[in-house]
Amino acid sequence: MFKPSTAPILITGGAQRIGYHCAQRFAQQGQPVIISYRQHHENVDKITDLGVKCIQADFSSSEQTLAFIQELISTTPSLRAIIHNASSWLTEEDAEVPPEQLINTMTQVHMVAPYLINLHCQSLLDSAEEAVTDIIHITDCVVAKGSYSHIAYTASKAGLDNMTRSFAKQYAPDIKVNAIAPALLMFHPDDPTEYKEKSLSKSLLGIEPGPEVLYEALCFLLGNRYMTGHTLALDGGRTIK
Repeated sequence: MFKPSTAPILITGGAQRIGYHCAQRFAQQGQPVIISYRQHHENVDKITDLGVKCIQADFSSSEQTLAFIQELISTTPSLRAIIHNASSWLTEEDAEVPPEQLINTMTQVHMVAPYLINLHCQSLLDSAEEAVTDIIHITDCVVAKGSYSHIAYTASKAGLDNMTRSFAKQYAPDIKVNAIAPALLMFHPDDPTEYKEKSLSKSLLGIEPGPEVLYEALCFLLGNRYMTGHTLALDGGRTIK
């Protein structure tokens, strides 16, 4: 069972949707939290009021990622966990983004940024009072099958999934490294009914579970002493349907 720590949990992309929900839930449990956010909006102010430390960062470039890491290191002497949730959802159908920019952005956000943060923040994880700390990569269930409409996105998430096992080998036994591969957990308010019905039909359970199931999965991984190098499917049975 996960127990709150005095060392903060870092959640990248923690000011929107699922990341925002999880940051709130941890803070409500008395767990110190640091989040990254790309653009300032009302959620940043709301979560700041809960005592969460918010650091602005754009992970689409290595320079800005390294600047975020330096600010993080100056903010806290230790970390209980790093949760890589920051993501970019661009597709090959987006005419405003040329293919070379698309693949570079996806790679920077989903692979390069987590890679650099994991490397540069190892000492923060090692400095926590806990005997074992955690890195958790949020990937995607489409990694297992590929995607005809999100090729660059899926490829970069697959790279993040692969790094799960490499960092698990590199950092054992002091840091556990796992991944969570969710399917769609919550719709946008403006998603059309046809899209919702089609999405729900892809899984065996056929529900929109909401963000709480990801928080529960995070708590499971954080509280499990004997699991590293694995990807936890959170897809309602979608990959076997």
